[in-house]
Amino acid sequence: MRNGLLLFSAIEEMVERSGRGLALTAQTLCSLHEILMRDIYTCAGQFRQVNVEITHNRYQPPEWQRVPELVDEMCAYINAPLGDSPIHSAAWLLWRHNWIHPFNGGNGRTSRNGAYLVLSARLGFCLPGKRTIPQQIVDNRDAYYQALKAADAAALAGTVDVSQMEAMLAEMLRAQLMSVHERSTD
Repeated sequence: MRNGLLLFSAIEEMVERSGRGLALTAQTLCSLHEILMRDIYTCAGQFRQVNVEITHNRYQPPEWQRVPELVDEMCAYINAPLGDSPIHSAAWLLWRHNWIHPFNGGNGRTSRNGAYLVLSARLGFCLPGKRTIPQQIVDNRDAYYQALKAADAAALAGTVDVSQMEAMLAEMLRAQLMSVHERSTD
């Protein structure tokens, strides 16, 4: 819990400091991971140096030697001025980070919070409300896993389609922001 609170403070600081000008880097992701995994993994904040397997999934992450290059490509996509919506950027990062699986453990937590950072930064402010998007994803892992599987299937077919992830994030953003409205009318 301590690490989660420290991470939320770090995300707020990053968004306030950079606003919409956030440039996502491998170091940013390593910093998020280090905060999340501090005192849990000795390799906190470091890319994996071994191949990993995901149990109960047909997809297997790329070899560990490719991780730095793939993370750099992922960050370049997020940072490119393509005019993508904040929801698309967050959804793409959420899927792609999990696809790369750059750390030995804690990839899901890091991708959820990295996507939340990107969404907040692209919107230009820290998102208000209870039950943040990362918390909602943990509470509804089935929708999250289905969106990841749909994006993986599209990638195997040679396309990029994170529309299911976008729809999930948009609904979770709505729920988070509605909690502000509900608190204001209680």
